[in-house]
Amino acid sequence: MEEQKKYIRALIELHRGLERQGPGDTDYSNYIISQIPELPTNPRIADIGCGAGAGTLILADKFKSKIRAVDFSREFLDELEDRAKQRGLEHLVETIECDMGNLDWESGTINFLWSEGAAYNITFEGALKAWRPLMASNGIAVISEMNYFTSEVPEHVKIFMQNAYPAIKTESENSDIVNSSGFEVLGIHRLPSNAWWNNYYEPLRKNMKSFKNSNDSIMQSVISETEEEMKFFEEYEKFYGYSFYIMKAV
Repeated sequence: MEEQKKYIRALIELHRGLERQGPGDTDYSNYIISQIPELPTNPRIADIGCGAGAGTLILADKFKSKIRAVDFSREFLDELEDRAKQRGLEHLVETIECDMGNLDWESGTINFLWSEGAAYNITFEGALKAWRPLMASNGIAVISEMNYFTSEVPEHVKIFMQNAYPAIKTESENSDIVNSSGFEVLGIHRLPSNAWWNNYYEPLRKNMKSFKNSNDSIMQSVISETEEEMKFFEEYEKFYGYSFYIMKAV
């Protein structure tokens, strides 16, 4: 348990100061938002697994409505609060430090739920089960999930994913999960691979360089694993990546 805590601390340190803690793109997020049905006036919005708040700030700026921004890391939430102040959006952001799988909110109160690159922490199916009770009638959820883009996946990729993300599924399998979890799939959109490189991996590489001479063996292990992940994605990015699932509570 203590080793796991140290590992998580190293991950947080490696990602501090970055705009994003995972792959993503502002223009693409705005495109996804343009694809959702119209929301009620002053919608109740949650960004779950928000990290330092790249998505939260997009939502706050777009809808001018208060966003409940949830993350387990106080460090990332502090960064979000600073960025919200810099953009004059602090009155629209409520940061909540807690476990995304155990939100004790009143049921049926969220009109729009956003979760980008975070559901895998409790599995896609687990996230849908945990968050469906929060959704208002006909509420909209946008959840991005790492998945296979094809059912014809090389064995080498499957072996890698058994360690990296054993719960990974195909888009078709995830669609079935959505439709059996009290939601209806409205659309599926694949995040372009350049959003991994331009907005996540390249900035992360710069952070990694600053820790290269660290004597912390756990940090060195995290850096090594991250480098392996980058090399693997570079070779096999056509087989897997993030897809945004737009869904309606039914």
